Amino acid sequence: MDAYQLITVLGPTASGKTTFAAALAARLDTEIISADSRQIYRSMDIGTGKDLADYTVNGKAIPYHLIDICDPGYKYNVFEYQHDFFRAYESIREKGKLPVLCGGTGMYIEAVLKGYKLLDVPQNPELRESLKDKSLPELEQILASYKTLHNKTDVDTAQRAIRAIEIEEYYRNEAPDANEYDPINSLIIGIDIDRELRREKISRRLRTRLDEGMVDEVRGIIDSGVKPEDLIYYGLEYKYLTLYIIGELSYEEMVSQLEIAIHQFAKRQMTWFRGMERRGSIIHWIDATLPTEEKIEKTLELLRQNNI
Repeated sequence: MDAYQLITVLGPTASGKTTFAAALAARLDTEIISADSRQIYRSMDIGTGKDLADYTVNGKAIPYHLIDICDPGYKYNVFEYQHDFFRAYESIREKGKLPVLCGGTGMYIEAVLKGYKLLDVPQNPELRESLKDKSLPELEQILASYKTLHNKTDVDTAQRAIRAIEIEEYYRNEAPDANEYDPINSLIIGIDIDRELRREKISRRLRTRLDEGMVDEVRGIIDSGVKPEDLIYYGLEYKYLTLYIIGELSYEEMVSQLEIAIHQFAKRQMTWFRGMERRGSIIHWIDATLPTEEKIEKTLELLRQNNI
């Protein structure tokens, strides 16, 4: 059995994966690579749940990568992520360390573990024009007709759905026939959280973040010059808080609709992870309610079984 080259910690939002991954990285004296499609943006802190304090364990700062690397308004993509990941991964491996990949963006995780050859997809103005008047459910139906890998987890705005269709159309005609990177032999740890506990934590966390100033954070990003439609593109917190700030939703409507959207997002994340298992990834699920130390011991035992 080949030695593991990476540890991957995945799970739905509010499962506690970052806290665990940081504690694990501290034990192994290694570094973390984030796999979160929104935490790559600077200033988008409360809404993306960066919780950077989690990266300090017993007074020790755990180095992390691919957080705060882009300005708000930029439309970062999986092609860029894959290349940025491998740069960080190689730099950690060169130090003789076993990197920890942690996040909930399934497409990012699978793209690097499988080494898929991805293409830098240009915009298609004609296609965008033909789709611009369609509703999100109509766009989702079109997207569902494609049989490829595109990440449907994050498609919660019409803009993102149109971009996803644009990518699928490009790949239909330009599909790469080889991997760009070698697949990575990773120990994959899934944080398994009960559905009701997950819902409870999501609801509680949303209210905490609102109390911490999430509305002011989004208002500040808009005041800095980022267009509201560019923030809406990111979905979830940035979609609904922006709609509230520009007067399209009341505060109560914003909170209610956002809470529902986050629950739906977590469900889509789990659907993606189950799909990864069907596509051949072995995910070792660990109960989210176990003490951190017990989670670490279970992970270390899995590493020992692989002769690490």
